[in-house]
Amino acid sequence: MRKKMVSYTLETLPKLTKEQLDHLSSLGRRPDSEIDLSDIPEVTEEQFKHGVRGRFYRPMKKQITARVDADVLAWLKGQGKGYQSRINAILRREMLEALKAGKEVA
Repeated sequence: MRKKMVSYTLETLPKLTKEQLDHLSSLGRRPDSEIDLSDIPEVTEEQFKHGVRGRFYRPMKKQITARVDADVLAWLKGQGKGYQSRINAILRREMLEALKAGKEVA
């Protein structure tokens, strides 16, 4: 039997109960000296220097239907497999350049 996958966003998360809020509040008031790090050692400044931000981040994909000129599509497909990924890479590059230039993205 397959279980239905449940997905939440910040807007659809269920509200915390009073008990959960009280528990979080009591944890927040505890001094750092009471935190047991024996199974999760703290990260050192040296480790932070070599860290890579967003290493495992993968943007969520959304299926769309788009009309593309036939010659453009032929050119993309002519470069081999993965033309949809190339379309996405081209659009991402343009988006990042626009953001870098300070242009608004709607």
